[in-house]
Amino acid sequence: QVSLRESGGGVVQAGGSLRLSCSASGGTFSSYLMGWFRRAPGKEREFVAAISRWPGSVHYADSVKGRFTISRDNAKNTMYLQMNNLEPEDTAVYYCAAGWSGSGSDAATYGRWGQGTQVTVSS
Repeated sequence: QVSLRESGGGVVQAGGSLRLSCSASGGTFSSYLMGWFRRAPGKEREFVAAISRWPGSVHYADSVKGRFTISRDNAKNTMYLQMNNLEPEDTAVYYCAAGWSGSGSDAATYGRWGQGTQVTVSS
């Protein structure tokens, strides 16, 4: 079973950038559909972005399209989320997830989740 660990969260001013990383271990990373989700205070978990197995087609939530970029490096067993032009509404705990198949935007697709990393965007 793959284990996932997020890193790269922090505090940034509106308009700034962060890059999140999701490191995988214990599984064949390239076999997994990978996704990013987030949960803001008092809100439901929501889909952010997904990337298919190598070579990786991508899918974004409308709220982040044009600002966030998802990518993966199968040789390093790592997935990334480059977040630019951050807004206070992006403040949330960000989770990476691994799944086998299904809709990339559906949390039920994913069987493995990381512990999350906090992103705080100040206005």
